[in-house]
Amino acid sequence: MSRPLRIAISGGGLAGASLMQALLKYPHLDVHIFESASTFKESGMAIGVTRNAQAALDLISPSASQLLQRAGAVPMRGVRFMIAQQEGRGEVIDEVDDKTGRLTSIVHRAAYLQELLADVPKERLHAAKKLSSIDQNADSVTLHFTDGTTHECDILTIPRPALGTRACWLVMTLQPYAKARSSIGQGLVDSDDAREYSWVGNGSYIMHNVLSNGELVRFVIASSDPEEKASDHWQRSVSADEIRKLYADWLPHLKQAVDELLCQDAEQSGIYLWEHPPAKTYVSGPVCVMGDAAHATTAWHGSGGGMSIEDSLILSTLLGRATTVTEAQAGLRAYDRIRRPRTQRIVESSWVTGKMLLGNEKSGLEMKRLKNLLSRWDFILDIDMLKHRDEAIQLIDEELAKEKLATAI
Repeated sequence: MSRPLRIAISGGGLAGASLMQALLKYPHLDVHIFESASTFKESGMAIGVTRNAQAALDLISPSASQLLQRAGAVPMRGVRFMIAQQEGRGEVIDEVDDKTGRLTSIVHRAAYLQELLADVPKERLHAAKKLSSIDQNADSVTLHFTDGTTHECDILTIPRPALGTRACWLVMTLQPYAKARSSIGQGLVDSDDAREYSWVGNGSYIMHNVLSNGELVRFVIASSDPEEKASDHWQRSVSADEIRKLYADWLPHLKQAVDELLCQDAEQSGIYLWEHPPAKTYVSGPVCVMGDAAHATTAWHGSGGGMSIEDSLILSTLLGRATTVTEAQAGLRAYDRIRRPRTQRIVESSWVTGKMLLGNEKSGLEMKRLKNLLSRWDFILDIDMLKHRDEAIQLIDEELAKEKLATAI
């Protein structure tokens, strides 16, 4: 193939930008990224980049790993799960510190997106390009945008989500470090000993951590909402009175933090957490889905961003080895085979973990199930990313061998 392989990424959020960053080092790939909004921006507040995702960044390139530092990521020295209600409130359920290795780094989504795209040539960034339809044939795809323009490519990746199933809601706020520390407690918010805290209640939950080089604190509350499981809503309004009621019998310092950080306005904007039902495949010919488009997940494992970074490592490795459309499509099939089982396991495990953390209105918190809670993260964090990448390479070799055999027959 004399011309470069043409790769299009439809969606300019963190997943698409991570893939773009990973593909830039391959000169034989002509990669363009398209964003429907007028600018490339992130609407969320922060993500955790756990050690598995950091290992993937290291394998993508040293510079990819350095982007976290440039975006102001704060490495957590530890993670603690605490009881906030009922018997034993104030006690530690489970905890881990960084003596065993990297845990997670908290980074502002907008700052990280800015760093991911900072070195991308401007001619490859296309904002205000809302995809309306695609024409797909055996070896190419034509993208049609609502402004009447088109773009032809050999491979299309789609990282943006569609609506899934199952709902609970959360409200997030970013607060100045000094204000949050005053409300939550100096011993619980400390940039010199940054730790992520999760407080478990009966039907309600709080999480807080430090980001942006210690300048900000993310404060999150969450609650189950069984009536919305059949809804198609993305957002809901949560009144200050509803929030106060949820946390009325929590530990005094947490009740105070909720009131001072979230209840000074009459209502807050909450978002629903959705997940995808398991897809039969992530690939169709020259088109593949990645990130939230493939495996949208609830936030209980904090792994949505990490899965996207892992996807980017595998996809960039496989597409980087391809020199023809046939080889690139074989790479997509190998990506599907290696990534779908792992990501769907994480999605399902996250939902189960959420049910454990939110308790049950009838039976309350199930303390026996909460023991050794952090072991639920082991299969996510302890993956050998180098081995995972090499297994993907073996799979593309198998796919190409099948193609060669079919051609010979």
